[in-house]
Order: sequence, then C-alpha cells, then structure tokens
Amino acid sequence: MSNSFDAVQHCDSLEQVRNHIDHIDRHIVALLAERGAYVKQAAAFKKTTSDVHAPQRVEQVIGKVIGLANELGASPTVTEEVYRAMIAGFINAELAEHAALQSTAHQA
Repeated sequence: MSNSFDAVQHCDSLEQVRNHIDHIDRHIVALLAERGAYVKQAAAFKKTTSDVHAPQRVEQVIGKVIGLANELGASPTVTEEVYRAMIAGFINAELAEHAALQSTAHQA
C-alpha cells in the first residue's frame, strides 16, 4: 500500500497549507464525533469502571495504530501520542456515560 503522502498536494503558500490542514481537521473532528458515538454505546456493555479503563484494550489499540502509522507513512511517535491523549479523553467521557447509566439502572 502506498503511504498517505502520495495524496498530499504541493502548496505554493502558507495559506494553501493552512487551507488543506483546515479541511483535514474538519474530517478528523467528524471522525472523532463518530468514534465518540460508538464509545458512548460501549459504556452500556461494560459492567464496571475497570471494564471502561480496559488497559489491555488500550495497548491493543496503540499497537494497531503504530502498525498503521508505519504502513501509511505517519510518524509512529506522533500517532501514539495523539491516540493516548484521545483514548484518555474518550475514557473520561465513557466513565461519565457509564456512571449515568449505572445511576439510571439503580433508580429503576
């Protein structure tokens, strides 16, 4: 598979670079929203906060995305750092969702 740099267009100005980055950011945020919707659903399947934290799953995802970074020509270091930060944010959101679901279940 060719790396993602093959699709990168040559830019003649900083403004062009920024416009491409803004376009990519829009896609990234849309994908974060989609990923977040699945994370929210995952909370319903987890019984405990330990299930939410799932450190083995975190490391599995990190290993997978480092492999993808190598395959696609992205920096494995940046990819790992971004994913660890993203996963931490999603874990916090999932913990809040899990707590809300548990509260609702205890009230029923």
